[in-house]
Amino acid sequence: MATILRDWSYRYQWLYDGISRLAALAVGGEGRFRQIALQGLTIHSDTQILDVCCGSGQATQVLVKYSQNVTGLDASPLSLQRARQNVPSATYVEAFAEDMPLADNLFDVVHTSAALHEMQPAQLRKIINEVYRVLKPGGVFTLVDFHAPTNPIFWPGVSLFLLLFETETAWELLKTDLPGLLREIGFEVDEPTLYAGGSLQVIQARK
Repeated sequence: MATILRDWSYRYQWLYDGISRLAALAVGGEGRFRQIALQGLTIHSDTQILDVCCGSGQATQVLVKYSQNVTGLDASPLSLQRARQNVPSATYVEAFAEDMPLADNLFDVVHTSAALHEMQPAQLRKIINEVYRVLKPGGVFTLVDFHAPTNPIFWPGVSLFLLLFETETAWELLKTDLPGLLREIGFEVDEPTLYAGGSLQVIQARK
């Protein structure tokens, strides 16, 4: 269960940004955190990119440096209002990730950052199916999210963070075989690349 800090972090942008920067120190800072899911990808100025659950546009701000064709999708009108202010060069769609009002085979890259742990298992499966649908053949779904730490030293910090700021869905993700789920839906997936003592995973899955 999360504390009132979770509600405050979504209500107050300065608190959310501060928590994000603090958490990102485990991988070398927020700048590096926003880049790790993009490593090894070939992105051109005309690459069609979808940022799923874009929130206030923290990752979108990085994506628009690579491509002129970035779309941010989020279900929160408040988050999208902030995203439009923070990253006006992107296009935005207000919708739930499990039911995207977007055409099939539209994007070269779909990206999501620290969002899948917010989803119930049934939602998670629907979202991955939707990502598969909107990706072009050969397109890549790249994501970064929590992972059960492989280094025991990281367990206390991860546990405290989840208790303060997350809900039971984050704990559920730690037990979820994301690569296996992606393969089941049809993606080609290598094993995750792990960071911060194994507490973060980056997965790149190809349609």
